[in-house]
Amino acid sequence: MSKRDYYEVLGVAKDIDAKELKKAYRKLAMKYHPDRNPDDKEAEAKFKEATEAYEVLGDEQKRAAYDQYGHAGVDSGAGGGGYGGGANFSDIFGDVFGDIFGGGGRGGRGGPQRGSDLRYTLELTLEEAVRGVEKKIRIPTLTNCETCNGTGAKPGTKPKTCGTCHGQGQIRMQQGFFSVQQTCPSCRGQGTIIEDPCTSCHGRGVKEETKTLSVKIPAGVDTGDRIRLAGEGEAGAMGGPAGDLYVQVSVREHSLFHRDGRNLYCDVPISIVDAALGGELEVPTLDGRVKLKIPAETQSGKLFRLRGKGVAPVRGGAAGDLLCRVQVETPVNLTDHQKDLLMQFQASLSGEKHSPQKKSWFEGVKKFFEEI
Repeated sequence: MSKRDYYEVLGVAKDIDAKELKKAYRKLAMKYHPDRNPDDKEAEAKFKEATEAYEVLGDEQKRAAYDQYGHAGVDSGAGGGGYGGGANFSDIFGDVFGDIFGGGGRGGRGGPQRGSDLRYTLELTLEEAVRGVEKKIRIPTLTNCETCNGTGAKPGTKPKTCGTCHGQGQIRMQQGFFSVQQTCPSCRGQGTIIEDPCTSCHGRGVKEETKTLSVKIPAGVDTGDRIRLAGEGEAGAMGGPAGDLYVQVSVREHSLFHRDGRNLYCDVPISIVDAALGGELEVPTLDGRVKLKIPAETQSGKLFRLRGKGVAPVRGGAAGDLLCRVQVETPVNLTDHQKDLLMQFQASLSGEKHSPQKKSWFEGVKKFFEEI
């Protein structure tokens, strides 16, 4: 049975460049790969056909011979779909298997690797967050072993190249018409083997320690803000650089103030007399007490703004405001005399002019029931 034209097999033009040729083959290999088409003989045949075509066209010399003489110029070397020859199947199958199995096909050899980043949640009071503070924190971490300088090998010795994978960290296994890369079982992907491990860290290159760090918290931080301490994370493997430590701020709830961005909110209870007749109260701020004037006929829930008594943002800008929300308190634990005075006061109120919200509220209620 005559073979199909290799360009036709891959669905490409004869003037296609190497990059586009590889992309076309990779697309077909992904589509017809046996692992994606189990027990599908037709897909398996198309996969072999595409692989044979790319083995020829992916090699410059074989492609030139094929362009001049056709199949006769390459039949002796094509091998019926084998994986010899000059096409870089290591790269191709690295890409294909990376997509099929969810990981990269090519493993890097074991060398210095950067350590992991760490996160530490630091709780602050509102006052500390607003004004800034310096805190000392203790964190458990992995640090480079000082005895072996992070190599894991006994001083005076050094790791040797793995004889199984020859320093690649991975080995290639041929299974029929396709190959699979696996982590080297001898060196576990490191590419090197420590024959004489360090006695301090037992070959790990790192030691578990608890260290104390001083952290400067700038004024104006809020919950969710992070402070990066470069190089204070987990130690790197094989003498690699350490990761970073991220200190994440969490501000505890305050008994008086609630923060919203650069503004602070505070509930201020006032008596019914102060609300009706007006008065002057002392209210707290983060800088001390200030006077707040309450005008006559103040309704519950009204906000009074004290400018500049809020928070200066950590990223710069003017300080926000303190907004005091007054809450009119209903008197409790009344004596009989006080109750009698209130009843007399109630009787003295005539008309709707003394209750500005009462009329509109009853009208709204009436309208609601009429529309049901």
